[in-house]
Amino acid sequence: MEARVADLDRFFTPRVVAVIGATDDPDSPAWMSWDQIRRWGEAHGAQVIPINPGRERVDDLTAYGSILDVPGEVDLVAILISKPEAVLPEIIEKKARFAVLFSAGFAETGDEGEARQRAIVEMLAGTDLRLLGPNTTLNAFQDFSPDVGGGKRVGLITQSGHQGRPLYQAQELGLGLKAWAPTGNEADLEAADFLRWFADQDDVGAVAAYIEGFKDGGALLRALDHAAARAVPFVCVKVGRTDVGRSWARSHSGHLAGSDQVTDAAFRQYGVTRVDTLDELADVSMLLARATPPRGNGLAIYSISGGTGAHAADLAAARGLELPELSEPTQGRLHELIAPFLRVSNPVDSGGHPTGDERGPRILEAILADPAVSLLLVPIPGAVPPISEKFAQDLVDAARGTDKPICVVWGSPVGTEPAYRDILLPSGLPVFRSLGNALTAIRAYFAWHRFRSSYVSALPPRAPHDARAAVAREVIGDGGALSEVTAKRLVNGYGIVMPREELCSSSDEAVAAAAEIGYPVVMKVVSPHLQHKTDLGLVALGVLDERGVRDTYDRLLGAVTGHVPPDSIEGVLVAEQLSGGTETILGLVRDELFGPTVVFGIGGVAVEVYRDVTFRVVPFTRAEAERMVREVRGLPLLTGARGRPAADLDALVDAVMAVQDLALDLGDDLVELDLNPLLARPDGVVALDALAVVRSASED
Repeated sequence: MEARVADLDRFFTPRVVAVIGATDDPDSPAWMSWDQIRRWGEAHGAQVIPINPGRERVDDLTAYGSILDVPGEVDLVAILISKPEAVLPEIIEKKARFAVLFSAGFAETGDEGEARQRAIVEMLAGTDLRLLGPNTTLNAFQDFSPDVGGGKRVGLITQSGHQGRPLYQAQELGLGLKAWAPTGNEADLEAADFLRWFADQDDVGAVAAYIEGFKDGGALLRALDHAAARAVPFVCVKVGRTDVGRSWARSHSGHLAGSDQVTDAAFRQYGVTRVDTLDELADVSMLLARATPPRGNGLAIYSISGGTGAHAADLAAARGLELPELSEPTQGRLHELIAPFLRVSNPVDSGGHPTGDERGPRILEAILADPAVSLLLVPIPGAVPPISEKFAQDLVDAARGTDKPICVVWGSPVGTEPAYRDILLPSGLPVFRSLGNALTAIRAYFAWHRFRSSYVSALPPRAPHDARAAVAREVIGDGGALSEVTAKRLVNGYGIVMPREELCSSSDEAVAAAAEIGYPVVMKVVSPHLQHKTDLGLVALGVLDERGVRDTYDRLLGAVTGHVPPDSIEGVLVAEQLSGGTETILGLVRDELFGPTVVFGIGGVAVEVYRDVTFRVVPFTRAEAERMVREVRGLPLLTGARGRPAADLDALVDAVMAVQDLALDLGDDLVELDLNPLLARPDGVVALDALAVVRSASED
């Protein structure tokens, strides 16, 4: 989890930019890129130097045959030629700080392209040169409007240049952007590097991203943790929903996990706001960047139309937003200004006319003064001159006198009205064009600030507990798939309780064990090759007496014949049969991006049918483990629904933390773990079955 921090100041504000492949020939594919960089340099005070061995001058600027011929230091090199491999050694020798590799034809094209990209990565190894791309755009060399928006700005990261274009154009709608990082194939610099840098900028209030796939899960978690510590929200459209690699997926846990599910869990863990569309990305980022933290969770709605207010309230409630009733004194003051037959409890309906005269500012003042109100939403269904202009100005004036955010929805589809263009947009108020997006942004705003108020970092992860890990490694031996008995010994060393049970190698031993444990008992065949014994009929429940034990012993050994190698059968396990409680599943999978990931949910034989599970990426805090246990849909089964006894949730959380301890102590050696069922009872939890897969010595 060591962080490689990129100082990107000189990437975004270079003093000297060299352009390899620069040309002023308008018929050349490179001309538009050169022209864009040249004009950007002129506008931002950067010296732009053309590199072209076939030209002495480009656009009246002295051209050099090689970057090594350029006098002085170079901050950034833009590579416009199709074979950058030829010039990278010279760029490295020149000790330039950054390079942008514009051309395509690398990992995105298949095996040959992947080999080209690997060769570039190998060139960069051990050098100080940081590279953006390949297969990127020059969108970092754009002009960003400094006078757009209010409050802090938004940093933009996209792996597809065109997917960031709508957000860049949203500056016309008041979205203030800091800079744009189009990361392309991420051979070197990746989204996490830019997220961390944006989070360190004092004028950045949120980071928006369009991501198809993250390069390094550890780097992402470090950057997300850093952004959370800096109180900078991260809003993301994440596409590319693919399944996790299944080469070791022998357990229920492994089959339940998918890379997108785990990504979702990591996002929840680190407070990432995930959205689906680019317009949501712009609107949510804008509000998070612009609005100060709330005092509570109360949303008030105010409109000139009762129908509009009712519609907004219905949609807000469906999103889980709190709509507190305004206090009696507040309602009394409002009814001094608004007709008594109109509703003012929340939503507030002015009926129109009071909003357009001297009562308008006083209505806003009364609503904002109510202690239950943390944010005011004002949906304006359409332009109604001259009320619209006065209403808009009253909202702007009211915002100057409060620290409670005022969000405005301009519902007119025209968008050219003076109230919108000349008053609202320049004001810095959060202004939306759709009620749905406004409510999505408001929900994200409250959720993110709740997350941030209780966030405690779990990074860096604790060091392995060497003594305990040594015992665990002795238990797992040479690795591979472990039998149930060995897997239970492994987790029992971390405090997870087992039922009373005994492994038997004869029917006489089984009878003696059952007598000692007490009837009824459970019996099952034990072999590291038997991962799902119930499916093969190799588990017997409710064995009641000695004759039943002897018959079951013989039947189970006969049933296993042909399914596993005879020398792998360790015996028959005789265990106490426990009743009551709720069957849960607790396990560990190794996600291809994030590594060790703990899974918890409602378990039993139908676990893969109901799929009521949740995930957390290691490492996490105990508070996060508690959230994990409480977010499954079947929580009422654990908390005492319909008169059933409540399970010991603290013991469940202890078990979750124990599985994380196993992952931290054994590292990559523990590939997969499955405790299903893990019986949750009022007096603790008991692992009735266990499966574990450990990396074999031959895999090292």
